[in-house]
Amino acid sequence: MKVLFSTLVFVLFALNIWAQQGENNFTLYTITNQQVEPASRILEYPKIIDSVKAAAVKEYPLMFFQAETKILLDTIQAATVETSEQLAKLYPFYVKAGIGSVLMPLGEIYYTSDRSRNMHYGAHIKHLSSFGDIKDRSKTLYAPAQYDRTSANAYFGLNERNYQFKVNATYSNNGFHYYGIPVDTITIAADSIAQRFQLAKGSAEYTWLRGDSAKLNLAFIANYHFFNALPDDSAQLWRSSENNFSFKTKAWYNYKNEYFYADLGLRSNYYKRGILDSVYTAADTGFVTNNYIIDFKPGVWTQALGDKLKVELGVVITADISKTGTVPYVYPNAEFKYALFNNIFIPYIGLRGGLKQNTLQGLTQVNPFIRTNVALRNEHNQYDIYGGFKGSLSKTLSFNLGVHFMHIENKTFFVTDTNFLYDNYLTVIYDTLNQTTFEGSMTYQAAEKLKIDVLGRYNLYQLYHNAFAWNLPDLQFTARGAYNLYGKFYAQLDANVEIGRKALVDATAPNVQFEGTQAYVDLGTIVDVNLGLEYRYTPRISVFLQANNLAAQRYNRWYSYPVQPFQVMGGVTARF
Repeated sequence: MKVLFSTLVFVLFALNIWAQQGENNFTLYTITNQQVEPASRILEYPKIIDSVKAAAVKEYPLMFFQAETKILLDTIQAATVETSEQLAKLYPFYVKAGIGSVLMPLGEIYYTSDRSRNMHYGAHIKHLSSFGDIKDRSKTLYAPAQYDRTSANAYFGLNERNYQFKVNATYSNNGFHYYGIPVDTITIAADSIAQRFQLAKGSAEYTWLRGDSAKLNLAFIANYHFFNALPDDSAQLWRSSENNFSFKTKAWYNYKNEYFYADLGLRSNYYKRGILDSVYTAADTGFVTNNYIIDFKPGVWTQALGDKLKVELGVVITADISKTGTVPYVYPNAEFKYALFNNIFIPYIGLRGGLKQNTLQGLTQVNPFIRTNVALRNEHNQYDIYGGFKGSLSKTLSFNLGVHFMHIENKTFFVTDTNFLYDNYLTVIYDTLNQTTFEGSMTYQAAEKLKIDVLGRYNLYQLYHNAFAWNLPDLQFTARGAYNLYGKFYAQLDANVEIGRKALVDATAPNVQFEGTQAYVDLGTIVDVNLGLEYRYTPRISVFLQANNLAAQRYNRWYSYPVQPFQVMGGVTARF
């Protein structure tokens, strides 16, 4: 307290002196007793003390709650698992045997190899014959119409990574009669109208596969056939024979969106009509016809606009070589397709042409009742302009609508040969044809259970020298259907309707009509419906029933050649 008082007196005195400093200066000495407290060191570091302090966060422990779990067991129906082999077992032999209502025996036997990675081979033999008679729509009996058809085939194939090799050989023997003669008042010996066709043909193909892209691939294809037309009657000394050979080299190359190809081929045909086992002279009516055709076909397929547009551009250069000289031809080969609405609707247009080599064997495949000493001319299809729309209406329904405009020189037509007494032979004539065809088709397929195809065509013909396109229909309708029920019952139905066919005949023929100076008859409408049924008792054994010509129409497929009416054939098949 004493120290505090002394200090206060000293301060007041000092202030007084400072206040009077301007006027007087003096010095004051005094004696005091002052004590200095001992010093102490602050050991803490400086720090900022915040006036706002964070409140401490309290921690609460998590609450744990365990609910009781209830398990309820219920019964369900046991699942069934169907086990089967991944691949069905193959049986090398297949046999089919049956008999028809007009004494028609049928027999077929097939042999094929088992599963193999790179090799397949097989063979089959077929036979069908008929011993029945044929009548026309007025129930008039015709000449003997028995026939027999036997064929044998063998094949072999080898598939390797870099190449493929295939060979095929076939022999067929077809005996029949030119039965187009009504026999109400006359008798015709079967041997006098008998004919037999023999065909031996083979093919070989080698394909060199070097890759799918930016690699050149090659294929070599050779075909040969020998055809012999020999009357069964030994008194008939004349026969016709034919040797046909063709060879083709194919090359193709894929690069990005382009597919380049080039085909080079040779076709040759040697056709002879002569005396059996003899060398005929110039005085005989025999002849020999040689024909060679060289083809060169380069082109390219390309895609654009996201693969929606597909274009083919190419050309076919052909040389027709015969004893009368060499005739060159140049044919266009182009097609344009564009996919709309994700390939649902595809319009297309194209232009094509080509030279078809007519052979005796090819003509008899279409009409076996022709004379075998015919003049052969190659069919010159100068152009075929076509276009239309195709697409799919759903996953199961597809369609196609199109039109064709064709110009064909040396178009083949079959007409009655009036040089024979009974008009039971047909021959070949040629004419230039302009043809317009409107066609539409629709296909319905529901998995493997049901499939239906329907096709309709309407044809318009214009010929240079004939009034009509003989034996060709103005309107054609075709339908096919197949049904599979539980893999046990199978049914197939096909129908064919043709309207507007006409035949060129002699002026004295019954029901004849005239168009200018040409006499013709209306062949009527063809309505041919066939039904096939099969029941598979086991995967290896089945029975079948085939009913042909359900409408029982004795229509004329060719003039004076009515077909057999309603027929039924039944039999069994077996695999082992």
